[in-house]
Amino acid sequence: MDLSKPSTQANLEAAFGGESMANRKYLFFADVAKKLGHNGLSKLFRETAAQETEHAFAHFRLLHPELVIKDPDSLSDAQKQAMLQRCLELAIEGETYEYTTMYPEFAAQARGDQDREAESEFKEQISESREHAGLFQTAAKNFGLLTPIEQHHAETYSVALQALQGSGVPGQADAPVPGKWICKVCSMIYDPAQGDPDSGIAAGTPFESIPDDWQCPICGARKASFVPYREAELKPA
Repeated sequence: MDLSKPSTQANLEAAFGGESMANRKYLFFADVAKKLGHNGLSKLFRETAAQETEHAFAHFRLLHPELVIKDPDSLSDAQKQAMLQRCLELAIEGETYEYTTMYPEFAAQARGDQDREAESEFKEQISESREHAGLFQTAAKNFGLLTPIEQHHAETYSVALQALQGSGVPGQADAPVPGKWICKVCSMIYDPAQGDPDSGIAAGTPFESIPDDWQCPICGARKASFVPYREAELKPA
């Protein structure tokens, strides 16, 4: 396929995004159906989700032919290394974009939208505007919390890439970052300097002082699911 035309590449990227989103939506719908006792409908959603995955993969192969593997046995070690390196480079690129641009901009926009829309909505429908304000606050909070997570992912991938290039082995720092704890489920990083005001945890509250029934604001995991945060670090081979 000729990707020299920007429109063709843009359309493929949009199609990949759409199929990928459909896959996750259908898996979510399958979970809803299963919990409601509709196993047949849940099965249908999961089957469709699998099909959407294949559609997304087809688009991605066209976007990145350098990652298409026809015969693994025919590849040299150098070629295999190059493909793995490319995967890590794309992962780092995506995660870096998320924590440096996407989530910070989304967080700022959510706060801005709250200020503008809430004011006008209060004049028309108080109950509806309160609901909107709450949604915007949650969006701004979540986008802000996701920024350090994506930075953590990008740094982890960077270390993995250096290890793949023979510079060492991937690992973690011997000493944890003072005061910071990370959720083992979703990688949310608790920073005592920020606290979790929406959950009643004031800024400056040490993790150890948080009530045991506190839950991760991203995934809802228990406090016991958090461990001291250690930065990704390249270790000697």
